[in-house]
Amino acid sequence: MSDTVDFTLMYAMHDALRRDLEHIAKTTARTDDDPRRVLAAAAGWELFKKVLHIHHTAEDEALWPPLQEALAERPDDLAVVDAMEAEHAQIDPLLDAVDAALADRDSGPERLGGLADELAGKLRAHLTHEEGVALPLIERTLTQEQLQHFGGVHAAKGAAEGPVLTAWMLEDADEKVQQAVLALLPPPVRAAYRDEWRPAYVARDWWATGG
Repeated sequence: MSDTVDFTLMYAMHDALRRDLEHIAKTTARTDDDPRRVLAAAAGWELFKKVLHIHHTAEDEALWPPLQEALAERPDDLAVVDAMEAEHAQIDPLLDAVDAALADRDSGPERLGGLADELAGKLRAHLTHEEGVALPLIERTLTQEQLQHFGGVHAAKGAAEGPVLTAWMLEDADEKVQQAVLALLPPPVRAAYRDEWRPAYVARDWWATGG
């Protein structure tokens, strides 16, 4: 069983995913241009998919399995983990469905808004469920070593995009969250974020707002 767990990074990532769902909703509701064209051209949509894939696969590989093993004799708690995996299985195919709608010139425009709404509804519900039920269960059950392993797997999966992912996670985060996340990083990394990563990130139009 772990001591008190610092879920700063988990909450920061969840909040950033929620923020991007707002961007997706605004893009698919546009009336001044074809929302399919705009979303397909949005680098933010590609980054959102990448981050969500990294986050979910890291949980599927390194968080849920040790939790399932630890809860093998506790069926009520084990059902929580099963629900997390089931929710992942519902959410991930929606990304492909949105991409299919973006590529479909015939029925894509009719389907895009509904798919974006479904994605937003299921992902928001999953994040809330995870924060309210799964994270307290993780805190009560897993060891620090198991949590560190999960963190290492998560970091390794996102290593190639580390600068962008860090700036993405902290976009629009309040000062307290930014300070908490940056405090977890070595001083040279904090300096790189301040001087290079964040300026490069904010200079880019991720959601094609000008197009």
